[in-house]
Amino acid sequence: MKYLYMNPTQIRDAIKRRIPVVLPIGVIEYHAEHLPVGVDFFVAEKVIDTVEQERPNDVVVLPPFYYGTATFAVATPENNGTVSVSPEKIIPVAEDIFRGLLTVGFRNIHCFIAHQTEEFVQGMPTDLAFRFAGRKVIFEFLDDKHGKGWWGKEANASYYTGGENPFAYIQVHPVRTRECTKKRFKGDHAGILETSEMLAMHPETVDMSKIDDALWFTRTAHDATAEFGADALRETAIDVRKVLFGEDA
Repeated sequence: MKYLYMNPTQIRDAIKRRIPVVLPIGVIEYHAEHLPVGVDFFVAEKVIDTVEQERPNDVVVLPPFYYGTATFAVATPENNGTVSVSPEKIIPVAEDIFRGLLTVGFRNIHCFIAHQTEEFVQGMPTDLAFRFAGRKVIFEFLDDKHGKGWWGKEANASYYTGGENPFAYIQVHPVRTRECTKKRFKGDHAGILETSEMLAMHPETVDMSKIDDALWFTRTAHDATAEFGADALRETAIDVRKVLFGEDA
């Protein structure tokens, strides 16, 4: 279900059933001369839409957040298109998004990102902004709901023994989580993987004649195929589904 199309009855049912609520996160970033600036978002959007189409009554897809911290590590923004919002500015917006979702009643919120996920354990600016915002809002929410000192009360001891984990209310994930997926479809920037994915999703945006071999990170793009991209997106959708529903891949 797409959140913007849902009526209050559907929203109440989603809350009651505690179905996953998903926020696709993207950035606007230069992806060499042959690809559009929305590559990272398109990947997250595609795999989440695939899961939603498979199980439309079991997942809520929120309007996407496009304006992440792209950084300028790849290229200067001038004449190249990158629009990077600092994480310090993203954090309060993310806080309000999460605060609003918790207030509505959702307790199973997931964000997925396909940008700079190669160091996800340590974190990169966009995912760290959302992760920090999520943790901050959860602590505030629990203080407001249960009062300060909530964790130390006997009634909440089950948190450590398999009871409800409030810190799972809001989670941030890379789109690829299984080791087999990450090994077969190694992350790149405008190389064979991302070019293949765009050929599979939006071939009209790809101009293979503009692959620039002067850019080291694009040289593998010559070998890109729509078939490889479709395989990557299909397997990545399995990763997302596994995170949301715990299904065996």
